[in-house]
Amino acid sequence: MRYVSDLPHNIRCIENQWIKMRDGVNLAARIFLPEDAESNPVPAIVEYTPYRKRDYMRQRDTGIHAYFAGHGYASVRLDIRGSGESEGILLDEYLPQELEDGCAALEWIAEQPWCNGSTGMIGISWGGFNGLQIASLQPPSLKAIISLCSTDDRYADDVHYMGGCLLGDNLSWAATMFAYNSSPPDPEIVGERWRSMWLKRLEHDEVWLEQWLHHQHRDSYWKHGSVCEDFSKIQIPVLAASGWADGYSNAVFRLVQGLSHAPAYGLIGPWSHLYPHLGVPGPAIGFLQESVRWWDYWLKGKNNGLAEEPRLRVWMLDSIAPAARYHKRPGRWVAEDQWPSENVSVINFLLDGNKRLLRSAQALDSSPLTIQSPSTVGHFAGKWCSYSATPDLPGDQRDEDGGALVFETAPLEEKVEILGRVKLCLRLKSSEPVAMVAARISDVAPDGKANRVTYGVLNLTHRTGNEHPVKLPPDEPVDVCVDLNGIAQSFPVGHKIRLSISSSYWPLAWLPPHPSMLTIYPAHSMLKLPVRPENLGDNQLRTFEPPESAPHSPTTQIHAGESNWRVIRDLATEIDTLEVIKDDGVWVLDDIGMTMNQKSVEKYMVTSDSFDSATGETIWERGMRRGNWHVHTRTKTVLTCDRKNFYLHTQLDAFEKDERVFSKNKHITIPRKLV
Repeated sequence: MRYVSDLPHNIRCIENQWIKMRDGVNLAARIFLPEDAESNPVPAIVEYTPYRKRDYMRQRDTGIHAYFAGHGYASVRLDIRGSGESEGILLDEYLPQELEDGCAALEWIAEQPWCNGSTGMIGISWGGFNGLQIASLQPPSLKAIISLCSTDDRYADDVHYMGGCLLGDNLSWAATMFAYNSSPPDPEIVGERWRSMWLKRLEHDEVWLEQWLHHQHRDSYWKHGSVCEDFSKIQIPVLAASGWADGYSNAVFRLVQGLSHAPAYGLIGPWSHLYPHLGVPGPAIGFLQESVRWWDYWLKGKNNGLAEEPRLRVWMLDSIAPAARYHKRPGRWVAEDQWPSENVSVINFLLDGNKRLLRSAQALDSSPLTIQSPSTVGHFAGKWCSYSATPDLPGDQRDEDGGALVFETAPLEEKVEILGRVKLCLRLKSSEPVAMVAARISDVAPDGKANRVTYGVLNLTHRTGNEHPVKLPPDEPVDVCVDLNGIAQSFPVGHKIRLSISSSYWPLAWLPPHPSMLTIYPAHSMLKLPVRPENLGDNQLRTFEPPESAPHSPTTQIHAGESNWRVIRDLATEIDTLEVIKDDGVWVLDDIGMTMNQKSVEKYMVTSDSFDSATGETIWERGMRRGNWHVHTRTKTVLTCDRKNFYLHTQLDAFEKDERVFSKNKHITIPRKLV
């Protein structure tokens, strides 16, 4: 990363600016401005999230927003109601109040003397979501957005559910926000009222997982905020970006295809859930330069050739040995002028009773095959969404394939490259009325190492849709299709393409109520690969610049942290545990004199093949200190189940210095609804 302090414009920072909402609640903003913005008004860029602009995101925010200001934009980092120093209470994701506040904030910003009346929005994850959602409300000043690592469909393609299966990351994410919402505002900003604001937040701080588990199917709760319900409401240009190690790459394809009332561009790199100038696995790119180019075209009318760019640009991954973390993924940039592309054709592979993938039905063995996977299949799957690739990527799939039904091609005689979503169509029957299937595609090297390329899961009761699931008929064949995540991957000569099918994928997806025996009928099953031949035009693509940023806010690391991922098999108790540790250590934000600490420990446990013993547990510890002011919180979230119910247990303890000032426990029972 190159840190650039000599920017085209001198800048100044307003550390905190109150923006009053229509009901009188004040939201807190940190604003970066060109020094002469009042005399020469400029467009404004807004990032709107609950991730605390004052402290936890201070470093990253400074690098991004100072960079935009240095290139002639007002750049506003706004905390959502009830987060950071913003007043009010934060009760859930993407509520109508949040979107109404966002529109009101844009209106206020557009009327300021330093703004020329035009605004744009940028954001990653939450800020990418609400950028799309606010764009669909069509506030007058909003002219373009950049949405990173977000989705157009909150049920089908978010952290909560996948293919109708409950995701382990649903628990992980709920616990993350439970911890975030337990932190107080900074007394240096809000004064003595910090304690009353904090206690009110603690009183209302709940684990949102309870709400999410009450909506196990795609109902109106999830349709709210899902812009795919009516793409035509978005009538401004959208740049959608993600990474192959992120959980949100599928949305890029859908947005480029579905947004027809305004230009939509897609960018997918090898990255995890990070801004691409910070992208890991690399190569990172000069994304802030790309963003300025985007804003210059749509907000300042500069003719910089952006309109002639291809609508979709992705990183074609080369083959590499499997690992749980990568510094860099080898590959190359490829592009399509539109999506879907005429350059991509579907090649069908037939499944065979001898566990082969065949291009021809000649000599096809149609004998049925069965699989009942152990509960441990999935321990080497990595996270649904890699947040920092440390080390949360899928490992060697040979550790998983012993519990799966495996089909392979012969060694490839010519290179095969795929781009798009793989589809697996199966005829199967299940021994249980509620069951799941997981499908994986792997790149198998001549030495046998298997690197997962893409995967998909399907709750088989959702085989005809996510709104009205239907139990499986007992021991009766049904036809189902599993959509695997989109990908761009090159399979070299001599490698094999492997399909692995399992009836569990824990803890990436929560286990079904019972183990199930699946019978697969190969003669009525097919794997569909989106094959793209090499295109000489890819060599003519404009080269991305190296990553750069404005200097980050200065920090001093006091105690180092650790990140770890442990698979533990206790042969005495027959308990298998996946333990994920993310400890950021202790650090000081030098410019505001704040000492911070943060640590989370997640455990996912199951006893032998007792599917109703599945347990997820997360513990978070967070602390903030300046002088005599010292607060810290500890949150714990535990999700267990039996065959009929989920059981949610939550704990919250908050301390001022060494005195516990708040504590609550909660036990909740939520019926399982074909999950």
